[in-house]
Amino acid sequence: MSAARFSVTPYVAAAVSLCSLVLAGTAVAQAYPSKSVKSIVGFPAGGGSDALARLVSAALSDKFGQQFVVDNKAGANTIVATQYVKSQPADGNTLLFVSASFAINPSLYKLDYDIEKDFTPVTVMAIVPLLLITNNNLPVNSIRELIAMAKAQPGKLNYASFGIGSAAHLAGEMFLSMTGTDLIHVPYKGSAPAVADVMGGRITMMLPGIGSAINLAKEGKLKALAVSTGKRVLGAPDVPTIAEAGVPGFDVATWESIQAPAGTPPDIVAKLNAAVREAVTNASLRQKMIDLGFEPDGQKSPAETGQFVKSEMLKWGKLVRERNIKVE
Repeated sequence: MSAARFSVTPYVAAAVSLCSLVLAGTAVAQAYPSKSVKSIVGFPAGGGSDALARLVSAALSDKFGQQFVVDNKAGANTIVATQYVKSQPADGNTLLFVSASFAINPSLYKLDYDIEKDFTPVTVMAIVPLLLITNNNLPVNSIRELIAMAKAQPGKLNYASFGIGSAAHLAGEMFLSMTGTDLIHVPYKGSAPAVADVMGGRITMMLPGIGSAINLAKEGKLKALAVSTGKRVLGAPDVPTIAEAGVPGFDVATWESIQAPAGTPPDIVAKLNAAVREAVTNASLRQKMIDLGFEPDGQKSPAETGQFVKSEMLKWGKLVRERNIKVE
């Protein structure tokens, strides 16, 4: 009796091939991470973004049993770090820990990457409120009084930022736009020297990240007039918002997110998202974030993170065009 012959149709072959790919992808996701992961930060060590990346990376190391190692690649308003991560394999082993500059830069620079096409959003770790500060000798104690002074002296007062195109710069421009005031922008290389000049009276006002100035305000070394977010913040509940203090609708902040190279397997992205979500609900980690000036988030899905980043890119792009902001 001759052996039966079976033929495999193209459809069966394709189905078998597809199942093999799915099983292989699942196996990769289940094994992830199988080695240490690089957490790329676009700022130097020692700043707020670096501190948050180290906190979250430590939590991920504990969760997965593999080291998430922070690697600082500072330069060009986080463009250097972003370019580096874009060039890495899409296997979840290199992650970009990046601030709002990720969404601001497309409107200011000619980039060799597209933040929507070249990256896969993972999550937003935290919102970073900005704190509107002035020096103690300035004869104002509220946002309304500051606006009145600025309108009485158009083009004579100034405001600082930690760099052209930074969140502090664009928040300042948003403030000028919404209040109809005219102040001179003075960019610095970093928050520390700018805040020092606010305290010294050389700068009228600034909108730094709250973590870099709130303790100085509590110590009486400068005035904290308001926070930039739409609602009051956990780290300074007694400080009013700019919106409630005289500029209705003002709601501006920077933020910290995790992005992966485009094509990173969805299962790996989902594992990372769930791990950050879990970490940010930990009471100890949350308090450390608040102490650093962050409002813990971590609850956005990858899709919601992508939508949020796109909305931020559109918002800042509109402001850059309207205010004719250019980098030199």
